[in-house]
Amino acid sequence: MSQPLLKAEQISHGFDTQLFENIDFSLASTQSAAIVGRSGSGKSTLLHIFSTFIKPNGGEVFLFGEEIYAQPEKAIEALRRYDIGIIFQFHYLFKGMSALENIEVATMLSGETIDEGLLRKLGIDEVMEHKIGDLSGGQQQRVSIARVLSKKPRIIFADEPTGNLDNETAVLVMDVLMDYIRSNDAALLLVTHDESMANRCDTVYRLDEKMLKEQV
Repeated sequence: MSQPLLKAEQISHGFDTQLFENIDFSLASTQSAAIVGRSGSGKSTLLHIFSTFIKPNGGEVFLFGEEIYAQPEKAIEALRRYDIGIIFQFHYLFKGMSALENIEVATMLSGETIDEGLLRKLGIDEVMEHKIGDLSGGQQQRVSIARVLSKKPRIIFADEPTGNLDNETAVLVMDVLMDYIRSNDAALLLVTHDESMANRCDTVYRLDEKMLKEQV
């Protein structure tokens, strides 16, 4: 069996109170997994630990076979630039730029080219010259997703990516994400409150009472 793209062992973390402890998790290429749970259970924190942004209080996280928090900051920055993609509920686009310019920032930094087919799949190919402020919220979110996927990440970490979208657009976005991981031998880790979106994934986990358990 091939080595997982993401492997976490005995992860524990908390702030004022303990959020979770002794969590093990792994994710291989072409696999998708969703984490669900009540607000405040630590879903987003766990995703940020897996994706290089929060060092856990306990345990180890391996990305592509290397323990990420044992690496120098320069190596972690390289992972963020080339190998992982983060999709947030709020898009964090550059409002003074066009949709195309926003995507070009990511491709320029990663050395990739814009995939015109991806823009068509997301239904944003005809708004590329529009300023971000002139786009609807749903269009802005799809531009943000195109920006992430255009750099060809090996793992996508998605934190409520469909939370502000209507159902039709949410389904379209999930279709694109699933197609991307199959076509690029990538993986998807989704954090969501939407059980219907979570159930699109191969495996669904619930974070509850400080533990992560596979939902049957």
